Amino acid sequence: MAERLIATLKQSRSKRRVQPLSIVLVASALFSIVSCSAETTTSDSTTTENSGTQAELAEPDTESLQVVTTFLPITQFTNAVAGDRAEVTQLLPTNVGPHDYQAKPGDVQAIATADVLVKNGLEMEFFLDDMIGNAENADLVIIDSSEDVATLAFEDGHDHGHAKAEDHDHGHDHAGHDHDHDHDHAGHDHDHDHDHAEAHDHDHDHDHAGHDHDHHHGHSHGEFDPHVWLDPKRAVEQVENIRDGLIAADPGGEAEYTANAEAFIAELETLDSDISEQLAPFEGQTFVVFHDFASYFAESYGLQSETLVGIPEESPSPEDVKRVMEAVQAEGLKAIMTEPQAGQASFEAIANDLNIGVGVFDPLETGSADATQSDYYLTIMRQNVESLVSSFEISDQAWLPLWVPQPVAAVFQHVSL
Repeated sequence: MAERLIATLKQSRSKRRVQPLSIVLVASALFSIVSCSAETTTSDSTTTENSGTQAELAEPDTESLQVVTTFLPITQFTNAVAGDRAEVTQLLPTNVGPHDYQAKPGDVQAIATADVLVKNGLEMEFFLDDMIGNAENADLVIIDSSEDVATLAFEDGHDHGHAKAEDHDHGHDHAGHDHDHDHDHAGHDHDHDHDHAEAHDHDHDHDHAGHDHDHHHGHSHGEFDPHVWLDPKRAVEQVENIRDGLIAADPGGEAEYTANAEAFIAELETLDSDISEQLAPFEGQTFVVFHDFASYFAESYGLQSETLVGIPEESPSPEDVKRVMEAVQAEGLKAIMTEPQAGQASFEAIANDLNIGVGVFDPLETGSADATQSDYYLTIMRQNVESLVSSFEISDQAWLPLWVPQPVAAVFQHVSL
């Protein structure tokens, strides 16, 4: 069965390919049009990858602190903390994720002229080291937003002492310099012990390890899962790291950064509380996602997650398909969760074969044109939870995608002839 599905998926992918000759003709025509109208044509980098990165198109205000962020969730968190005091520019186009990103000269220049670079860390932005080296910005303050955040190892799903086991003095550093930053800012300590025992305990002694990592996919990330932003509890710590890094780079903005961070953290804590309440009835249940991003979310809310592939660009093997199908049948799942950016064809094939539904869980590695809105992260996370709850509650009726409305029942009447 799995082999048949793989063949179906390959056929589906081949049908989506445009014939090479058509590509050449279309590309030639487009090149002619663009060449003739280059002076009058503009593009929106948030929706078109070919239009260049946001870093290339931005016109920074040199009076403000210049902050470069890497991708969508980090930009959302940084904007929330920076407010109007800093000029924030996202390095990646909003519709391009870290896995697909190709650096351009303008991106390196953006880092070269920036005061601060904010990243997710945990090797999510594997491309950054070379770019930072080429930028030759010795004064650049680098904020690693995942510094000291409890992590999960890809190998076994559990390793909560990674950041603490290493000697991390602070969540930011200067490129080419060693700064401990043992400074205290007006009533709050920046040594980053992050002991949030009152609010949430990250020891997680329970057996909700996220999901089984026995199936190794050859991740391009690193040893530890980088998708920490999908757990609002850990997102709070990321915001705190960003706050402290911006204060270190711009001490005069301490009051503003602190107030902004406090307001956004309150929203994250409300989000976390709401999610906990919504998912409490489903504790211990399993959900299936396309690529390996859901460990932190699953662990935080007492769920189990299963994945089809390791990274979005990966094609599922027959073993992957078989494993997921067995998990769906063993757990009696009624729906599986695809992504807006990947996995639709694969999951639709599996869903049709097993007569189950398909929902959507957005990992927020990329975004739509609305991604510039300040509440985008909060909105998408709530939509993810609604979709997940629907997948748990879906009935045993014949398969129907969750996003397609149920048909209106037809009422047949006897007609005399």
